[in-house]
Amino acid sequence: MDFFIAGIHCLKFLREDSYRRMYMCGIAGYVSYENDFIEQRPLHENRVRKMGKTIVHRGPDDFDVYVGKHVAFAHTRLAVMDPARGKQPMRKVVDGKEYVIVYNGEIYNAGEIRTELVKLGYVFSTTSDTEVVLNGYIAYGKELVDKLNGIYSFVIWNERERTTFFCRDRLGVKPLFYTLRNGTFYFASEIKALFAGNAVEPIINKYGLCELFGIGPARVPGCGVFEQVYEVLPGHCGSFSDGGFVQHQYWKPKAVPVTDSYLEAVERVREILTDAIERQMVSDVPICTLLSGGLDSSVVSAVAAKYQQKKGIVLDTYSFDYTDNQENFRASSFQPEQDRPYVDKMVAAIGSNHIYLECAYEDLYDSLFEAVDAKDLPGMTDVDASLLYFAGKIKERHTVCLSGECADEIFGGYPWFRAEESFSINRFPWSRDLEFRKAVLESELCETLPLEEYVQSQYDRSLRAMSLLPEEAKIKQDQLFTMKQSDFAKINERQWKLMVERRERELSHLNMNWFMATLLERKDRMTMAKGLEVRVPFADHRLVEYLYQMPWNYKYYNQQVKSLLKDAMGSYLPNEVLYRKKCPYPKTYDPKFEALLKKNLKEVLSDSAAPITKLVNHEYLERLMRTTSDYGKPWFGQLMATPQMYAYLIQMNYWMEKYHVQLRL
Repeated sequence: MDFFIAGIHCLKFLREDSYRRMYMCGIAGYVSYENDFIEQRPLHENRVRKMGKTIVHRGPDDFDVYVGKHVAFAHTRLAVMDPARGKQPMRKVVDGKEYVIVYNGEIYNAGEIRTELVKLGYVFSTTSDTEVVLNGYIAYGKELVDKLNGIYSFVIWNERERTTFFCRDRLGVKPLFYTLRNGTFYFASEIKALFAGNAVEPIINKYGLCELFGIGPARVPGCGVFEQVYEVLPGHCGSFSDGGFVQHQYWKPKAVPVTDSYLEAVERVREILTDAIERQMVSDVPICTLLSGGLDSSVVSAVAAKYQQKKGIVLDTYSFDYTDNQENFRASSFQPEQDRPYVDKMVAAIGSNHIYLECAYEDLYDSLFEAVDAKDLPGMTDVDASLLYFAGKIKERHTVCLSGECADEIFGGYPWFRAEESFSINRFPWSRDLEFRKAVLESELCETLPLEEYVQSQYDRSLRAMSLLPEEAKIKQDQLFTMKQSDFAKINERQWKLMVERRERELSHLNMNWFMATLLERKDRMTMAKGLEVRVPFADHRLVEYLYQMPWNYKYYNQQVKSLLKDAMGSYLPNEVLYRKKCPYPKTYDPKFEALLKKNLKEVLSDSAAPITKLVNHEYLERLMRTTSDYGKPWFGQLMATPQMYAYLIQMNYWMEKYHVQLRL
């Protein structure tokens, strides 16, 4: 545990470090040892340039390419700090051998690493954290990844060893897709760049359809849905060389016996989280926070406001809603109340300059299609589309913002952490009803696809990879789903508590590796599509690591949801906000939006040339659209219900047409 505190004590130096420079970007390229790219430089330069241009939205401030003997790299740059420096692809020559990096991300402890490297004799010609990563790799090799605190994906060409090294951050905040084809390693921040480089074709096989209809809008970790498209897993690094392709895990949360008392844990959470937020407030361009009036965003905004006040700056905050949602709102167990009254309380408490943003249902519908373009896949429909729309509005005033994303996953905030059915149903808690999903499919296709088997196998595989305490590992899986609390008398109290701890750790693992990954992907694609950088302090790996170790009775102390977070940060918030019932990201209840979805889905289904028509059950959908939508029957998570399923199918049809998707079943 000591290394958590060690990072915190380095904070003063870091905050004052003028050399800490960060850039959010897009990267793309390819590597092959079978050809000499220099001999055909124009060909490879044009090819890699074409790949990079497809993701220029991720970095509209600068663009450049590099072509070497065996590598072709492209980089598109969003300059956040010290915009005059840090041009990429960045090159260094050591003893006559070249090292070249393309990098996307932010290293929050770049100052500390830089100081170490200077002491070792390394010379810096820029103030960018890109150079810190490159020099760090030259100095430490692959062990560099253990030193990094941040969000990042990068690829480095090492001429000395004729090796291409790649890495992705611990939580997978920054994306890195790849494919291996004909002895060539292709990589990119987004899938569309792989298509532009003719690395792959847009083919969907039966397992891709299982992803779309069984798992979607989530993805199996490492799966790119398209055939032969993969993603470097979070917390993984690897290399491509003459010897082939290897990937290994350098980080994952581990279950260890907890020695901290509850009060010590509260203090530790406060220190780590405050440090994470303040580290991420450094920027040479305007910075803001997203403020919903919920616990998580309010904590981030309160700490950020205090940090800005020390510099004599008033924090800018934003909240989202939909036009006329006040009249159309429908309370539910997932979303019991509206946000605005709590936003007002927080604005008054922290003294921020607040901007209320609203989205009309017509703009929301139009954004559904742009959201597909941003993700290269159908997604969380209006949840994606609204964030994309709002990101564009924020970008008019700001380039960087902080978000409260990921707190529920690590602190146990979702209802399914406490729902009895989470102990009785052995499947993903945010996507329990596969019957609803199967009913949407054309009957013969439904019989052909191994939908249930595929989803269950991915669930089981994920649980086998998790870290458990030795006594937790002794519990048989079937015990968790057959034992009821009414059987309490048959076992001792300690055994029952142990079973609860085991299942809660499973839920934590599933949420971090699946649900959180989905939300982080959504955040990256929708905001970077507008050139907006979003930082996520709750995804700081030190906090995630620490909280994975915490027993459930710490996270639910005195029957209080997210008790560790509330007790750690409660002094920053008004009591009304601190003890507010959880409400997720806002969704629209406008009947005009649902009517528009039904109208357009009917038009799609009536068009025999529309690609989606061969995949879905027309009779079932038409019957469903004649009924009143059930907002309480989720398609995915808390926000995607029946209307969002209509939107998902509309997105899928657009995606199949736009990407010229080929089905290979």
